[in-house]
Amino acid sequence: MGAVKKQQQQPGIARWRFALVAGLLCLLAVALVVHLAGLQVLPEQDKGYRFLQDQGRARTIRTEEIAAYRGSIVDRNGELLAVSTPVQTIWANPQLLKEASADELRALAAGLGTPPARLAKRLEKYRNKGFMYLRRHMTPERANKVLALDLAGVYSKKEYRRFYPAGEVTAQLLGFTNIDDLGQEGLELAYEQSLAGEVGKRQVVKDLKGRTVQDLAVKQEARPGRDLQLTIDMRLQYLAYRELKKAVAENGAASGFMVILDTQSGDVLAMANQPSFNPNNRHGVQAAAMRNRALIDQFEPGSTIKPLTALAALETGRYTPHTRINTSPGYIRLPGKTLLDPVNYGEIDLTRVITKSSQVGITKVAMDLEPETLRELFYRLGLGEAVGSGFPGEAPGILPTRDRWHPIELANFAFGYGLTVNAVQLAQAYSVVANAGLKRPVSLILAQGKKAAGGERVVDSELAQQVSAMLETVIGPEGTGKRAAVDGYRVAGKTGTVHKVGSGGYADNRYRSVFAGFIPADNPRLAAVVVIDDPSHAKYYGGEVAAPVFGKVMTGAMRLLQVPPEKVAPADQQLATQLDERGTTS
Repeated sequence: MGAVKKQQQQPGIARWRFALVAGLLCLLAVALVVHLAGLQVLPEQDKGYRFLQDQGRARTIRTEEIAAYRGSIVDRNGELLAVSTPVQTIWANPQLLKEASADELRALAAGLGTPPARLAKRLEKYRNKGFMYLRRHMTPERANKVLALDLAGVYSKKEYRRFYPAGEVTAQLLGFTNIDDLGQEGLELAYEQSLAGEVGKRQVVKDLKGRTVQDLAVKQEARPGRDLQLTIDMRLQYLAYRELKKAVAENGAASGFMVILDTQSGDVLAMANQPSFNPNNRHGVQAAAMRNRALIDQFEPGSTIKPLTALAALETGRYTPHTRINTSPGYIRLPGKTLLDPVNYGEIDLTRVITKSSQVGITKVAMDLEPETLRELFYRLGLGEAVGSGFPGEAPGILPTRDRWHPIELANFAFGYGLTVNAVQLAQAYSVVANAGLKRPVSLILAQGKKAAGGERVVDSELAQQVSAMLETVIGPEGTGKRAAVDGYRVAGKTGTVHKVGSGGYADNRYRSVFAGFIPADNPRLAAVVVIDDPSHAKYYGGEVAAPVFGKVMTGAMRLLQVPPEKVAPADQQLATQLDERGTTS
């Protein structure tokens, strides 16, 4: 009874107080709901749902680039010369990666193929940055192994890496791209704008570790680059490169280059250089090996110009292939210099001057010509101006003009000194002779649907054919270019042995060996120029060093192009027959 009475005496909670507390809690709940509604529903609310959504997007939604596929480069037959392959680049946020343990960093270094000490040093260097590359251009397989470590702050992105299937065979012509896939040399640089394409953009959602968890939308599609088709025929390119490399090695030469033109279209079918390099791995490559010497190097063409001087003489009307020229006593004195022939050829005709490459004979012809007559013809043939290939650094050559020509300057000019050309210019000039006086534009890029160009007539056809007949005798038994002969085909061409310029003028023991010609002489398909620079062994004449390269390459080229052979008469007999048919008299 006492306990019950005691419980009854304890004070209870007043009902009004309970109602007040309950009401306040309800009001608080209502206020919270109203506030949440204001934040998430009402658009006019300050820092409402739009603000919160924007803040959320700013922390999770990112705009990323979509790498553009670089256009491929192919030869005239569609063979791949340059192609881009997908790779993965691993990058990191050093602010997050610095939290990784020592074991995790060692595993990361092993996956990257980097010494742990080197990785630690780089992380220290970029510790205050938000971005650093860990490894560029990894194969997807290797990159996935790194990503599988699931380290905070380590990410990947898709890129493309350029690959050159032909390697060193086309290295100088194609050039290469840098690690960002931008053209740096050669045609990769010249056609960067069309090859590169345009990167795209996409929106993605990322988590706190920076990993992509959702693709939202593509804001801009990546536009792939356009493919580039060259005039090059890789069959001829491989052939020219192989024989050129062999000749440079056998003659202990410093360098060499060769150009082959299609005389019927002006297309460059081959452009080979030595020394070369592997564009897929440029570690330790010398800058000189990257130069496309066939278009960039300027050189004095030497005796390969003599047939063009003979052509200028024919244009005057005072000379024919049978015009007699007295070269006795085997030398000629000009103010300041005496020019020599190897032997005294005596009185010979203009054709034999070319056959024997007589310095005295061509000098006497030059002394009878106006200097501007020579220069104007050389210019018509394409010397002294760029061929318009579009190749970066193409040399236009030097075709001098003077108010007054000294006799020795005119003589030098007539046999290929005092002017400079590149190999493509010289090949184009010989193509004019091969095409019976028609000059066709030179091209490195194959135009779809292109027809054989008619060309511009720059030389009388009959005179060009007479010079062509002269050039055939150079390949004959008594000519200087007999090693350029191709069994079953008529060949026309000219040798050149050029003294190189040293610190004190022309060096007595340093040479450039040159050969220029075309085949078949009666119906030309190919014109070519071979240059071997600074041969150091016993042989150095153009007929000994450069002419054999022409002969070997053209032997293979005629087979590859399926040009049928014919029974070839002796060169002297061919010339006599052709001149008789044209009614030419001496």
